[in-house]
Amino acid sequence: MNVAVFDSRIEMARAAAEDAARIIRQAINARRQAYLIAATGASQFEFLDALVQQDDIDWRQTTFFHLDEYVGLPATHPASFRQYLKQRIVDRIGPGAFHFINGDDPDPTAECARVGELISLQPIDVAFVGIGENGHLAFNDPPADFETQAPYILVELDDACRRQQVGEGWFATVDDVPRQAISMSVQQILKAKHMLCVVPERRKAEAVRDCLELKVSPLRPASILQQHPLTTIYLDSDSATLLSSSY
Repeated sequence: MNVAVFDSRIEMARAAAEDAARIIRQAINARRQAYLIAATGASQFEFLDALVQQDDIDWRQTTFFHLDEYVGLPATHPASFRQYLKQRIVDRIGPGAFHFINGDDPDPTAECARVGELISLQPIDVAFVGIGENGHLAFNDPPADFETQAPYILVELDDACRRQQVGEGWFATVDDVPRQAISMSVQQILKAKHMLCVVPERRKAEAVRDCLELKVSPLRPASILQQHPLTTIYLDSDSATLLSSSY
């Protein structure tokens, strides 16, 4: 695991985007297709903006997989991750394919199986992820399931996760935040060849410290990234402020 700390959020995002673009180009050159996992949330704004502006990528040769989505939330809702990804990726670059999770499917278990079958058919070149305020990886809140091999699972969102969504402005109150989500499982995320984890802001500093410096534990879901051989953690000076080590 490599940790890179930058003076500003913008510098962090640009560096992560350049690294992501390099991996994407390598995959396209090797087999004429790159398979990617895209994260959402306020932490990814600058990174995704910098990524879609990278030169010399034929985005028609990319296939994206959706990391997580709320259960029961229509795609038209302002907090829907489908809307987020459509606005920030699909409408801007026109990838060859983007496999969305239909969070408002009346049978979320069947939806898990549908998208799980799709992702199981492909090798994933790179996953773009973040770390939640509670240490979650995707919507795998603590204590996370580190064992299941199912690609997508139905999860219960804990109170800290739901409060984060309100704090970021996606919902007016905690009661408005769905209690369930479909999330890519921890084991499926770890199957990506490369992992780029982008984590800005002071409010993430405690989670960053715990996930990077304490032992791997389901109570700190993103700590599992310590075991992935090709992970780079991108931090700004605010999110890195509590780290005891110098990176």
